[in-house]
Amino acid sequence: MKIITAKSAGFCFGVQRAVDTVYAEVEKGGPIYTYGPIIHNEEVVADLERKGVKVLEEEELDHLDGNMRGTVIIRSHGVSREVDERLRESGLGCVDATCPFVKRIHRIVSEMSAKGAQIVIIGDPRHPEVRGIMGWADGPVTVIENRQQAEDFRAPEDAQICVVAQTTFNANKFKEFVAILKERRYNIQCMDTICNATQERQTEAREIAARADVMIVIGGRSSSNSAKLFEICKKECPRTYFIQTWRDLHLSPAENEQMIGITAGASTPKNIIEEVQNYVRTDF
Repeated sequence: MKIITAKSAGFCFGVQRAVDTVYAEVEKGGPIYTYGPIIHNEEVVADLERKGVKVLEEEELDHLDGNMRGTVIIRSHGVSREVDERLRESGLGCVDATCPFVKRIHRIVSEMSAKGAQIVIIGDPRHPEVRGIMGWADGPVTVIENRQQAEDFRAPEDAQICVVAQTTFNANKFKEFVAILKERRYNIQCMDTICNATQERQTEAREIAARADVMIVIGGRSSSNSAKLFEICKKECPRTYFIQTWRDLHLSPAENEQMIGITAGASTPKNIIEEVQNYVRTDF
């Protein structure tokens, strides 16, 4: 049995930076909070909780009275302008670990909407990154996550439209939806803000899955980019499994299986990937 693991599997630059930031703050001591889970990986969040890091949820913002002490870390997904200001005015020390690629989208949206552009975000409206991006616009914002919504989109004929993407969105779907919008002949300025690491990860996953008899995607249950990897791999390899750790993997080898492929989302730590690799090698 041949096992191939994607070279791009695991932490991306932005996630690694955010996680390193939290552990560095833990070393300094004092109460540490993250605004929402620092990344979408339950194993990492649980480890940080054991080290005393508490997750500050959105509904708790209303109860910040200036008497809390400690440091709050803005996660890699970023936050809206309003939340950013409220955290900085809370009395807590504030450390911004927003991914630089997400910060770039914030700047684009802020500058373009200030010039009167209508903002279109191609992404998942439920994802914290997208909700944060929406919060940097001063005018109309539309989120498109599927083909039907792209086809249904309408704007005034003279509207200036700025299109951006969630950094972890499916690259092929982004191109498809932009093409639909351009058919309307709107005045569109399109910014492909899907990060290079995401595109490389998706391309490599697709290539491995096309050759594999079994494909394993490792990621957190709430990880958007991991879910997209699973979707991409499933199209190429019907026997694709989405797991969090090796404990979730229950495979019965078939006689004709010759290759197992492994990839992982941007919020999956290296040690979890290695544990899955070792488990597969041992059992197959």
